[in-house]
Amino acid sequence: MTPRSVRDSGTPAGAPWVRTRLRTAPGTACALALLVLVTSFLAALFPRVVERQGTEGLHHDITAASPRHSVLELSSPQPSLQMLPAEREGAVRGAALKTVHERVRAALPAEVRPGAIDSAYGFGTSRPIPAQETWLPRPDGLDPQLSYTTLSDLPRHAALRSGAWPTVRGPVTEDTDEVEGAVTEETAKALGAGPGSTISVPTRAGEHLTVRITGVVAPGEPRSTYWSADPLFRTPALVQEPNSIPPRPGPPRYYWIAAVLLPPDAGPALLGSTGEPEMFWRFAPDASGLTAADVPGLRSALASLESGPGLVRLRGMAGDDAAFRTELDQILAGYATLRAAIEPVVTVAAVGVGAVAAAVLLMTAGLIGGRRREELALLRARGGSLAGLGRRLLAETAVVAVPAAALGLLGALAVFGPARLWPSVAGPAVVAALVCVALPLGSVLPHRRPRLPGTRDDLMEARPSRLRTVAELTVLVLAVGAVAGLRRRGTADGDSDLLVSAAPVLVGLIAALVLVRLLPWPLRLASRAVARRRGAVGFLSLARAGRSSAGGALPLLALLLALTTAGFGGSVLAGVSDARDRAALLAVGADARISGLLDTAPLPARLVREVRAADGVRQVAAVQVMSEVPMPPGADGTGRMENTVVLGVDPDTYAGLARTADLGAFPADRLRAGKGEAGSVVVPVIASPSTAAKLGDGPRDLTTPGGDLRVRVAGIVPRTAAVPDHDFLLVDAAALTRQRTTTLLVAGDPDPKALRATVRQAGESISVRLRAEERAAFVDTPMQRGARGIYAAAVAVGAGYALLAVLLSLLRTAPERTALLARLRTMGLPSRQGRRLVGLEALPQALPVAVGGVLVGWATIALLAPGVDLAGLALFNGPGTTMPDTARLRPDPWSLTLPAIGVVVLTAAVAAVQARWAGRRGPNTELRAGDSR
Repeated sequence: MTPRSVRDSGTPAGAPWVRTRLRTAPGTACALALLVLVTSFLAALFPRVVERQGTEGLHHDITAASPRHSVLELSSPQPSLQMLPAEREGAVRGAALKTVHERVRAALPAEVRPGAIDSAYGFGTSRPIPAQETWLPRPDGLDPQLSYTTLSDLPRHAALRSGAWPTVRGPVTEDTDEVEGAVTEETAKALGAGPGSTISVPTRAGEHLTVRITGVVAPGEPRSTYWSADPLFRTPALVQEPNSIPPRPGPPRYYWIAAVLLPPDAGPALLGSTGEPEMFWRFAPDASGLTAADVPGLRSALASLESGPGLVRLRGMAGDDAAFRTELDQILAGYATLRAAIEPVVTVAAVGVGAVAAAVLLMTAGLIGGRRREELALLRARGGSLAGLGRRLLAETAVVAVPAAALGLLGALAVFGPARLWPSVAGPAVVAALVCVALPLGSVLPHRRPRLPGTRDDLMEARPSRLRTVAELTVLVLAVGAVAGLRRRGTADGDSDLLVSAAPVLVGLIAALVLVRLLPWPLRLASRAVARRRGAVGFLSLARAGRSSAGGALPLLALLLALTTAGFGGSVLAGVSDARDRAALLAVGADARISGLLDTAPLPARLVREVRAADGVRQVAAVQVMSEVPMPPGADGTGRMENTVVLGVDPDTYAGLARTADLGAFPADRLRAGKGEAGSVVVPVIASPSTAAKLGDGPRDLTTPGGDLRVRVAGIVPRTAAVPDHDFLLVDAAALTRQRTTTLLVAGDPDPKALRATVRQAGESISVRLRAEERAAFVDTPMQRGARGIYAAAVAVGAGYALLAVLLSLLRTAPERTALLARLRTMGLPSRQGRRLVGLEALPQALPVAVGGVLVGWATIALLAPGVDLAGLALFNGPGTTMPDTARLRPDPWSLTLPAIGVVVLTAAVAAVQARWAGRRGPNTELRAGDSR
């Protein structure tokens, strides 16, 4: 720093320096800008991806739900009898209902405020009325029951197939004796109705209202809320007669229920009907503008409309007895549950990748600062202050980092559209701030004290300071607390914080610090062993590895964090796949399941033989399923009678299947029955825990469809393949007097088409279920798919940063390594041995990192597995009801070993390329007089 620059106060201090530095080292500036740009882009992209996938998941849950569950419905009883007849009749006509409809629509939450197209309102009977017409169908002799409803905008939502649209002929009052109506095509086909048909509707006054069918219509969009909020509007149903007391003997009887649609102004004619008519307004929620951030406010607004101030406002519009009903709040609750289960797991991945990126940025700052150490030392020796150097470094770093971070943010905004801005701004801002602070500080702080020429900071000679020891112990305490918190609180309920989510990172950090402390010991031992052997390559490589900087904890940290993140992410994806495989196995019980009707109808013996002989079948377990077997009175003396499922099986075959499938394995000898007359020998049984507790320890008598048994519990297993989700008793089929096969459990890989063809020949009522089809039925919701995508991206990004960390670590020592090769070549070292030297120099650090990464990844997963539940990510909204209780994390060998092997291979490849490149340059190019390398 010259006196001229100090005296010349009129010239800006930073501008000439920044311009000169950018012109001097444009490659370094561009590389730093590129790294900051990519990191900022990822940091800005992550919150937008999470928010967008959360919003898409919300839209999916609402649109995929049945309209009868998502509809917003306001209903009110018919006008009070204390009102004048004209007022009552006017209140149920189309104009009055439309006015209330518009007012109510304006009062609904803005997040889901519906349009007028798919909404409906009207006045109709809330209880179906039996129809006495003889021409109506009666499958079991019971009269069909019909509801009558005025429906708004029917011509807009339907097409006329025959006849004419129903209209009113003059003013309709409560005393009108005839109105027109319409039915849908499905209703007309089921009831045999058509234009000209008449239906007599009884009234409370003992008279009858005639409804004349004038038209048959076809719904324009049958699955829309207009038609599906009440499915009877478009589709009649055949329902079972309610149970009577005492029960009626004989099979159940069925009758038709359907709806007849009336014109909007025909409502007054229904005031006197016996069907308890009511007014209704139905709204289809519009979720197109709804975001994940709006869910808490929307749930609060819906709760207010159902039973709060919002309901009071609605009653002021529709009547004092109006009621608001919707199941949209339950849909939102399910969405919130899934999101709470997924977010902590995703946060763990985000924190891991963020830590790896931060470590690589710090490595880059250290590399740039190390390359400029002599330059800064010279400026410091000429009188430059630490503050002045820091300001200049900050200025030249900010000129590069801030625009790069802004470009990364703009790129993320362009890739992903609408989302909240501030979460996306926070990431690039942190990246830019980290680079702008780390590079000046890391470059200036080593120059606080003068450094003698030739002084080295060797790894094997360095001694940790007290400050470093205190910092490491602090990190250790935080890591222990984070791991304990994650194991105790878990991720299933979504109650996690940043410290808990950083548990894998803290474990990796502790491992890196431990590895830095332990690494000098094997290097010293290896150096002593190699020093006594002939040849210079081994000794020089270990000496070079030992002379690496003692501040090399950062490369080790970056690599260990990257390997841990990749292993954790890959294990999460493997755990999701395993949980779904397990759920599919629990649903079927084996690779294939062939069952008679209700699992109790017998299967033909020929089918059993053909299935055993089918291609791809390894094993077939024949099972006799006997449901609803009454249990003896409880062993506790309560006398309660309960039922269970008794399974007759072959002990050897079924035990082998249970062992292979890991569904309640047991020794076959424990189930095998002894010889003797039925009922006289105590038969050993394998029971579920609750069934075993009810039977007790002594012999108990059972009456089953397969015969009378005297049983004793010989073993307890939590589940069994034949009925994974029920209490059960396993019994040797040889002890049954009436044996028959009702279910086949097949192990192997049979051809699905051939297996179904074989079963179809045996009977149409026999069902086939395949484990592979159950597994394929797991379809990700947008949030599940997004979470899995984030973990896959975390693995890829972590691997990319790991490779970059390897390159930066090797580039840090590249000049010294190149100069060493040049000197050794002048001393006669062959090029081949020079390449071996470079490779062996890199391996003493790459191999411990790779082995340590595998061990740390395995230990991290083993430590955190009790607190990480993948059920929400893997099984939410899965098919069927038989699901694993939890989906725990487990180490995935491939995810742990492949990245570690990649680190070693890349290190060796980069070293080989550098050695070959250096070998092509002459010693005169690399060696200069006075060069300190």
